[in-house]
Amino acid sequence: MDNLIKVDKNVVLQRFHPIGKFSHKGIQGHALIIGGSYGKIGAPCLSAKACLKSGAGLVTAYIPKCGYEIMQTALPEVMVETDDYPTHIRAIETKLKIQAVGIGIGIGQHLETHQAVFHFLKLNKAPLVIDADGINILSENKEWLEFLPAKTILTPHVKELERLIGAWKNEADKMEKVKTLSKTFDIVMVIKGAPTRIVYQDQVFENTTGNQSLATAGSGDVLTGIITGLLAQAYDPVDAAVTGVFIHGLTADIALPELGYHAFVASDSIAYLGKAFHTLYE
Repeated sequence: MDNLIKVDKNVVLQRFHPIGKFSHKGIQGHALIIGGSYGKIGAPCLSAKACLKSGAGLVTAYIPKCGYEIMQTALPEVMVETDDYPTHIRAIETKLKIQAVGIGIGIGQHLETHQAVFHFLKLNKAPLVIDADGINILSENKEWLEFLPAKTILTPHVKELERLIGAWKNEADKMEKVKTLSKTFDIVMVIKGAPTRIVYQDQVFENTTGNQSLATAGSGDVLTGIITGLLAQAYDPVDAAVTGVFIHGLTADIALPELGYHAFVASDSIAYLGKAFHTLYE
């Protein structure tokens, strides 16, 4: 494949921003995680925690009212704003000054949520990561892709990707469709799989970390949180995607000797983030 870059530690070190000795939460970036619906509050919980543990100085979760006590109890470090509606998001209204947004995790596909996402996308100027039902909503409203800020990051798994670009004949056809989408709307595509690839226009990065342990519920929510946390720290979006995917995979590799493949869950990925980032300081 032309322009393929294998993502290893050296590639990531060229993009990594160490946290300065005199940094404080006010300069480490404020990230907003938007998502959740009744029965799916775990998704923004995972994303928000991963976002914090990736170095963001402040994280606020915007969720439906039914998740307020859950989020405040599970993550005392995360601030919470809620929609007025109890079970799903009907409007996204915040006056926060934020540096990055992750949206779509567990958000559901209620028609009122579609409209909330539409109005948010029209007004938002902050760097953006879109995952899960956020991608599915865009797939049903492809004209909204025009509202996305430059280098918005989309993180689809294979079925979400198919909804977005249509069916493909083979791997080469798939990659051409992804590149075309990236060029047309100036977006960064994180194609989750084995291996995960990051595509920006004609550039293709192929990740070298991770294993089958990551084939577990919530894994993508964690990845969205990691990338959003890096974006909040002023990473270029391509660098945030490349670094985030590498670190996410590395958590599973580091955990493997202790947990094996079967018992690893998304929360374990978050638990091993510290060790994964530490390898970049060695």
